[in-house]
Amino acid sequence: MLKILKTQFDKFIRDTSGATAIEYGLIAALVAVAIIAALTALGTDLTELFGGISTELESATPE
Repeated sequence: MLKILKTQFDKFIRDTSGATAIEYGLIAALVAVAIIAALTALGTDLTELFGGISTELESATPE
């Protein structure tokens, strides 16, 4: 019985099929964080850009 448990434990330790899925999950999470950071920075720049355009249009409009 002990030999069967040791064999099963050794087989479990050598099994690397789940490692690839975990690695892909970590890569996907890293890509998602990079995209969120880029979009956040871009959103701030776009807000400033459109704010400036709005200000210029408001000052150019005759009252």
